Amino acid sequence: MDERLKQILRIAREHYERREFDKAEPLLRGVLDELDKFADVYNMLGVMAHERRDFLEAERCCFERALELNPGYTEAALSLTVTYNDLGKFDLARAVHERATGGPRPEGGMDPFVRGKIANMHAEVGQAYVDTGLLRDAIPEYEKAVGLCPQFADLRTKLGNLYKEVGDAARARAQYEAAREANPKYAPARVALAVLMIAANERVKAEDELQEVLAIDPDHKTAQMYLRMLKGIRPPGASRPPPA
Repeated sequence: MDERLKQILRIAREHYERREFDKAEPLLRGVLDELDKFADVYNMLGVMAHERRDFLEAERCCFERALELNPGYTEAALSLTVTYNDLGKFDLARAVHERATGGPRPEGGMDPFVRGKIANMHAEVGQAYVDTGLLRDAIPEYEKAVGLCPQFADLRTKLGNLYKEVGDAARARAQYEAAREANPKYAPARVALAVLMIAANERVKAEDELQEVLAIDPDHKTAQMYLRMLKGIRPPGASRPPPA
């Protein structure tokens, strides 16, 4: 490959890493027009096709081609597994998964590493929707991610934030509480939960949550701010009830 093509590919990858897909895609396709041998280029094109929900393009023209060029390309295989699942081709998804991981799925599901990787792929797609303001389209992707890895407090918190943004406080609260249960030291979930408690006029519970956050991180500025606010709006003469 000559230096000019190397430079184009380098720039295309930089755009891809910054999620500037509109700039990356024409450069990547131009590279393939000149030299059709880069599995990672097909994989990047597949990711972009998948994010715009063009699953057939992602399947046939991108991920499958990437694996033809490099049968050991695990990332492309996992991406193809997700795409097959999206297309309802579950037997093909299972077969590709088995090839990628060296064996059948463990009883009850896939191995934890692959599960986490696929969950993060769904989260990346969801974030792409968020970045374009399509919050309701982002929610199913984060729901898939949480379904795969319910112990990931950050994914649950992001899903809770989306529910809150679309006005579903009950589902948001359930996700924040589940995130707190999964990781009691994950401060963003506890602060978000405290905010919902404040909105529901559950000031004592909110104060308890914020105190827990400050026990974890004494310098947490947001928790400090909300706690000051709660103390400032407590009715004159009111005091916290004694512990039960």
